[in-house]
Amino acid sequence: MSSAVGEPSCSSSEPPPPSVEREVELPEEHREATSSHCSGEEEEGMKEVMVEEEEEDDDDDSEGKVAEDIDLGPRVSIKEQLEMDKEDESLRRWKEQLLGSVDLNSVGETLEPDVRITSLCILSPGRPDVLLPLPVELSNSKEPWFTLKEGSTYRLRFTFSVSNNIVSGLRYTNTVWKAGIRVDRTKEMLGTFSPQQEPYTYVTPEETTPSGVFARGSYSARTKFVDDDRKCYLEINYTFDIRRDWPCSS
Repeated sequence: MSSAVGEPSCSSSEPPPPSVEREVELPEEHREATSSHCSGEEEEGMKEVMVEEEEEDDDDDSEGKVAEDIDLGPRVSIKEQLEMDKEDESLRRWKEQLLGSVDLNSVGETLEPDVRITSLCILSPGRPDVLLPLPVELSNSKEPWFTLKEGSTYRLRFTFSVSNNIVSGLRYTNTVWKAGIRVDRTKEMLGTFSPQQEPYTYVTPEETTPSGVFARGSYSARTKFVDDDRKCYLEINYTFDIRRDWPCSS
């Protein structure tokens, strides 16, 4: 953002007082020569951030193209699915097994599934479970959402509910940046789920946090829950820390 002060609009040819800064426009060849002296580290950092963001966009676009290439047919309500092919006994039993104990009065004729992520929890051996509050309110806070110990193992546990219709290909993605550079990207397929009154629980495979002086510090991350139709049910932008030891329990 430019902070130069504009020149007075008077018609006098006298130069402005010394206290007023003037913006001098250099010839084009001088401007190019001056810009070439900018910090190389600064330019490289900007390029790396742009590359990382473009890579993430490319990943999302490629997933979208794959989903568009697969024709899943028109979406129908659960009631319609149960009404179709009622004379086929084996197909009827398969549908009942797939849908489980669905309350048809509660699902109605809604076509779009509704997925609500009700809890997120970090599990680490020998440590109390870290329950992350939802909904997330981090926009005005400089504090990290959570802190992990370097070199520690952990799992994530999601609890979520599904209503209205079947959600197909629900997956979890998590992208992590450090100093503007993408350092990790995780994609976890949770599966396909039918509506039910009881919440579902999913636990991710075990992971290990990085360790060492260069691994410690603050990170930014973006977590998403999306389905095969690229419908996003939850997106969280947050920060977290990796430290030498676990934070003190309050």
